[in-house]
Amino acid sequence: MRFRPIVTSLLDTDLYKFNMNQVIFHKHNDLLGEYIFKCRNHGVVFTEEMVKEINEQIDSLCRLRFRSEELEYLRSIRFLKPDYIEFLRLWHPMRDYVTCGLMPNGELNLKVKGPLFSAMQFEIYLLEIVNEVYFRFTYDYDTLIAGARERLEEKIKKFNDGAYAFKFAEFGCRRRLSLEWEDEMVASLLKRTHNLVGTSNVYLAKKYGITPIGTYAHEFVQMYQGIPTIPLAYTNAIALRDWYDEYKGDNGTALTDTLTTDLFLRDFDRSMCNNFTGVRHDSGDPYEWGEKILSHYRRYDIDTHTKTLLFSDSLTCEKAEALYQYFKGQARVAFGIGTHFSNDTGVEALNIVIKLQYVGGNPVAKLSDVPGKMMCQDPDYADYLHRAVEFRLKSEGK
Repeated sequence: MRFRPIVTSLLDTDLYKFNMNQVIFHKHNDLLGEYIFKCRNHGVVFTEEMVKEINEQIDSLCRLRFRSEELEYLRSIRFLKPDYIEFLRLWHPMRDYVTCGLMPNGELNLKVKGPLFSAMQFEIYLLEIVNEVYFRFTYDYDTLIAGARERLEEKIKKFNDGAYAFKFAEFGCRRRLSLEWEDEMVASLLKRTHNLVGTSNVYLAKKYGITPIGTYAHEFVQMYQGIPTIPLAYTNAIALRDWYDEYKGDNGTALTDTLTTDLFLRDFDRSMCNNFTGVRHDSGDPYEWGEKILSHYRRYDIDTHTKTLLFSDSLTCEKAEALYQYFKGQARVAFGIGTHFSNDTGVEALNIVIKLQYVGGNPVAKLSDVPGKMMCQDPDYADYLHRAVEFRLKSEGK
């Protein structure tokens, strides 16, 4: 390797990977999944040298195992169960599940394919590796760090001056500049502000004794599309039911936009509104979404002040502050902010994703509340999914 290992602990990932993985381990451990990488930036080119480094970093990742003290930390998270922790004691990333090469046009051809409970765990580790390799090869790293520090100083000053009153969780490991920078940034925010309430990064949560934060991602709902016995337009309903059955409300923020928020709300009935502590926004106009969610709660005579609106869609501090001021008297308002802290250097950050695309050989997709976020390998399936959602929305009326 040209660089030292980028991932050195299997805790260096988002909490929701463990949350989702536990449900899959208990309820759907027979599923096979395939994940595919995509860089959404225009004009980004990877090189053979980068690919060589990425592959060597993946080799290093797959030699890792959970350490005893890491498993003890996971046992301290109240909703992670003993049998799942024991499974993690035996589990490790399997190199055979990952392939990484270079396409003729310079795009990265990165795929993960294997048992879903194992394949899904690669996503964050691989994004951390790809992102850091790209930036170390493309730019002067010391200059990037200097830019990141300068921008963090500006944010800290505004927190301390009262320009920013919101509190937030750091969600930045998937597109971070490096672990060293994410670590330094989290430590600075904890020491010099009162605004950071937790992090999605389990490794840093353990290191600093702060709350690990996260529930589930789109892939959790998408995987139900690959189960032939479940009608496509009802996969969100089954996902909500399974999640509540696993956690009994103890890990209860629901993601609304996998098959559009409008469809989600058809299944988010009175019992689910009460079972989940709140909902997360990840696409579409956040103000329209927030008003729609508050109206839905009021329809069931639920006190909106007891529910959380968690915003996490490409947030900046300015966007978060405006949303906080708008909604703060109506609900509990929370924020998950990632790249704006973990890779704000003065150079355009990569918008990279690794998305679940097949389950059991069947295509799956996320619709979201804006068309641009959709990623699907099969256009015919994407069209069919759209029509299934629209048919249910129209047939059930308002």
